Amino acid sequence: MNKKVVILGGGESGTGAARLAQKNGLEVWLSDFGKIKSDFKQRLENSQIAYEEERHSWDKIKDASLIVKSPGIPKTAEILKKIEEEGIEIVSEIEFASRFTEKPIIAITGSNGKTTTTSLIAHMLEKAGLKVGLGGNIGHSFADLVVKDDFDYYVLEISSFQLDDIVHFAPHIAIILNITPDHLDEYDYDIMQYAKAKFKISQNQKAEDFLIWFEDDQILQKLTHEISFQATSIPFSLEKENETAYADDENIYIKYPDPFSMKVEDLALQGSHNTANSLAAAVNGNILKLRKQIIKDSLSDFEAVEHRMETVLTIHGMKFINDSKATNVNATYYALKSMKTPVVWIMGGKDKGNDYESLFPLIEQNVKAIVCLGAENSKPMSEFGKKVPVIVSTDNMKDAVRSAYMLGKPGDTVLLSPACASFDLFENYEQRGKMFKNEIKLL
Repeated sequence: MNKKVVILGGGESGTGAARLAQKNGLEVWLSDFGKIKSDFKQRLENSQIAYEEERHSWDKIKDASLIVKSPGIPKTAEILKKIEEEGIEIVSEIEFASRFTEKPIIAITGSNGKTTTTSLIAHMLEKAGLKVGLGGNIGHSFADLVVKDDFDYYVLEISSFQLDDIVHFAPHIAIILNITPDHLDEYDYDIMQYAKAKFKISQNQKAEDFLIWFEDDQILQKLTHEISFQATSIPFSLEKENETAYADDENIYIKYPDPFSMKVEDLALQGSHNTANSLAAAVNGNILKLRKQIIKDSLSDFEAVEHRMETVLTIHGMKFINDSKATNVNATYYALKSMKTPVVWIMGGKDKGNDYESLFPLIEQNVKAIVCLGAENSKPMSEFGKKVPVIVSTDNMKDAVRSAYMLGKPGDTVLLSPACASFDLFENYEQRGKMFKNEIKLL
């Protein structure tokens, strides 16, 4: 292992990598071009790890034998170009962490459903009495979990940005839930570039490993034929019977490695997208030879994650739903599709090259008013202005919630499902969702 490690980025990922490097006797130094949050600074100082903020000191960075890059740093950052020119190895935090553990990894990626499926799998394993390190793109960083390394399994939500810089990272079970347009601004607006980044999750898997993937996704179908991989292929489908896992309107059927079924109505998570997530989790549990009853119980008693189709309150007959985690168009598509009542839709934020066309039929069918919430709302105002009777522009959560409340009536649903990233007005989707819930309580 390299002697001097420089960590770029002082968030959850970077501080975890720094602590892991230090634990393993490496010289470590952390650099963040922005300000480091106080709780992360405290972690670094408690561990006596040297760091800098609001700059990148090249004289210190160029001496590194390994750079660990946090996933939030854009590929186009000037400092990365200089590092590449210098010929220093750059890896992601998940790659770095994987070099310090022998424990089996279950890694989940895809454009939508990652957090739900990751949390559901962790819930299932814990119900089976196993000790689970849950993290990656949610909660603790993988590196921070590996500092202790006292788990039976790691269950990790993995983004394309984390996969961009892997070398040897090899999950025992990899799950790709779907590919829909997201983060295209980071992939030259080319969905196949983005899809191939996701598919890298399988590149180091061996014949004894497993790749669970959504067979109904045409891009994934294409990639599984074009890209060679060694893992056992386990497709799952909502549209047709196959030999591994599928669902119809009434049941889910797990065929591999040994069969069982369960009624769709007994699943805790309803809606077709959640049936897909439940199928993926069930196949994973079956591969690990968990008891069938444990798998079924987990699928029926799981509680949905915060900020994902979370019912907040009903006020004067109006239901308020927090789907702040819907940071892309496809996630919002499923949210709008699941609505059974007239909708006042709160949307907007940092546009990532969004194509909203798939939403038009759902908007015309069920959305009575739109409240745009963003620092810059001209694109959604223009795209949706002729699709609904009423559309308003707001730049803060208080005005957005109050506008939605005034536009609704008993029997309506006020749905926060932004279809955009949160970074224009909020720190992250969690803060956006929490502020939404707080403003509802103040009505």
